[in-house]
Amino acid sequence: MNSEDEVSHEWADSLDKARVNDCTPTGKERNSLREYAYCLPLGDGDDTLEPSAIDTARLFPLMETRLYKRRWVMLFIFSAYSMSNAFMWLQYGIISNIFMRFYSIGTLAIDWLSMIYFLTYIPLILPVTWLLDNRGIRDVAVVGSAYNCIGAWIKTGSADPSMFALTFFGQFMCSVATVYILGIPSRLASLWFGQQEVSTACSIGVLGNQLGIAIGFLVPPILVPNVDDMDELAHHISIMFYISAGVATAIFVLVVIVFQEKPEIPPSQAQAQARNMQPDEYSYTASIFSLLRNKPFMLLVISYGLNVGCFYAISTLLNRMIIEHYPGEEVNAGRIGLTIVIAGMAGSLICGVWLDKTKTYKQTTLAVYILSLIGMLVYAFTLNLGHLWVVFVTAGVLGFFMTGYLPLGFEYAVELTYPESEGTSSGLLNCSAQIFGIIFTIAQGKIMDKWGTLAGNIFLCIFLLIGTVLTGFIKSDLRRQKANQQVEVQTVSTITADLERGISPPEVLKEGRL
Repeated sequence: MNSEDEVSHEWADSLDKARVNDCTPTGKERNSLREYAYCLPLGDGDDTLEPSAIDTARLFPLMETRLYKRRWVMLFIFSAYSMSNAFMWLQYGIISNIFMRFYSIGTLAIDWLSMIYFLTYIPLILPVTWLLDNRGIRDVAVVGSAYNCIGAWIKTGSADPSMFALTFFGQFMCSVATVYILGIPSRLASLWFGQQEVSTACSIGVLGNQLGIAIGFLVPPILVPNVDDMDELAHHISIMFYISAGVATAIFVLVVIVFQEKPEIPPSQAQAQARNMQPDEYSYTASIFSLLRNKPFMLLVISYGLNVGCFYAISTLLNRMIIEHYPGEEVNAGRIGLTIVIAGMAGSLICGVWLDKTKTYKQTTLAVYILSLIGMLVYAFTLNLGHLWVVFVTAGVLGFFMTGYLPLGFEYAVELTYPESEGTSSGLLNCSAQIFGIIFTIAQGKIMDKWGTLAGNIFLCIFLLIGTVLTGFIKSDLRRQKANQQVEVQTVSTITADLERGISPPEVLKEGRL
């Protein structure tokens, strides 16, 4: 073998190694713009990563990608904004008996202070999703945090028994803000984080909302004790409202000054390709109809709505459940809610890391759904045993899986619907959750009033069973994963053919063919 052959074979071997290193995510901060490759959109088969015959003709250059340290700052700011809004959702419900006495209202009226979040979301999600697609994530975050801040300050004037209408209006303004929040985690993760981080980043984004719910369970019973004197009670309520307004204002200022739209250089090949899409190639209406025709995604929309709707109902009615069996335990009701959410935060984070490592979206989602159903059954049948420590344990198990399911749904939806907008798919998931949240909260409340908490919780178990079955029927098609694995597939035989034609490796690179 002559020296030229040795160089050619040596170069071919090194190219094989480089192909794997350059096209498979390795955590590198940057890929050179000069590294071009034959890259294929992969076929649509179920969980297959084999290229389809038609697609093999298409060529894509490897784009420059980079991960910025400030991506974590963006994620922290969003999480803080989401946390503030989630806290204000639950600040009434977890001490519902106190607010019912303060404002002289019934159970349905106090439940609507929570359910207004669900109702507002349904008509506003499509226009807000359009805004997210056309104006970007920064504008949506600024407008949403402004609504959150305005709503919080309106409520500071409602610490009076005659001001229920004003407090409801303030809560309505905060509910508008939540429409600008719930679709952001998966979009933020895709815009700022690499392929091996998106699920973890999405989980952390959801954790902000869960942390707000946790604080909403814990803090109101401490700040607003169940005292008989109405003036003293009004003073405690006012303090809680002013603290909420101060935090919301600080976060609004932070969003305006620091929050950015997207990094200068995309973090992944999928995002690089998305940026190269011409504006006239994307239609918001066409995207909506495409999602509605996507059967696996629509099954996920229903199953996600059933699971999260159950969580919303439990969160809204938790105070009534606990007080029925453990009178005078408002503070422990808040702590039980805190246990549910803290356990769920751990579940969310663990599930996110697991997905980044394994990419087993369907298997993980189905397993967590089944365990949520089992947790709900155990919680339902142990709530009335008379031992609060048992309730804490079973509520923690329930929260670990039921709340841990939230980021799974977001990420699975993005995988099933790529390259459609993450905001659109997340918006439809959340819309389903809000609809089922209203239905389940009203229905379970009526069932509890007539037949008790056990019957109400069994009612939720039936729908969790339906959701589990629907999840099992979802046909998995990991489109985003395939897009990120559009790697160089110039085969050894093609390289050999080029070499036989006398094209040296530098000439091949100069032609932009590799």
